[in-house]
Amino acid sequence: MNKIFPQGDANDNAAGAKALPGGEGCGPLCCSSRGACLSAFLLLLLVTLAALITLVTILGLPPRTPGAQICVTLTNRTGFLCHDRRSCIPASRVCDGIRTCAHGEDEAEAMCRDMPQSLPSFLVAHCGDPSSWIYSDQKCDGANNCGDCSDELSPVTACPPCGPGWWHCPSTVFGYCGCIPRSLCRDLVQHCSDWSDEYSCPGP
Repeated sequence: MNKIFPQGDANDNAAGAKALPGGEGCGPLCCSSRGACLSAFLLLLLVTLAALITLVTILGLPPRTPGAQICVTLTNRTGFLCHDRRSCIPASRVCDGIRTCAHGEDEAEAMCRDMPQSLPSFLVAHCGDPSSWIYSDQKCDGANNCGDCSDELSPVTACPPCGPGWWHCPSTVFGYCGCIPRSLCRDLVQHCSDWSDEYSCPGP
């Protein structure tokens, strides 16, 4: 007797066929193979990188904030260069509580929080008393800023001779040292210990 094997219908055969890996539930955006996915990812990465390079080229890199830099003021004194690279303010205008530079860098907290240690060295001048200091633009300006004239006289400070608006003499006025303003000459008040401000100084 011949055995008769039952045959399934076409639907059963289709159901028994194996599906391709990753094909189940795959939408139109799925990759058909691992290589195609990798290529698409690399292409997207290159496009993004090219866009960033183009953006940087058009807009330019952000400006680097420069550190504190020295400059010379219009009155030939030590100054602080603002970040705009154009404004040079006197050293004594740094950390004075007033924003003088356009962006306020002369009042930066990091620079002003522990003076004079936190100040750039070019802004500081030391007095004869090691615990005392002044701004560097106050040295050799004719005034007794240190209180002991060490910012105006040797051996601590070597200053040039008195300028045209000053008279050289040993001053009796606490505010001055080796020079007094010529405006004080011939005013019937002694400002020099040798009285030269009243008898020798030609006046303003």
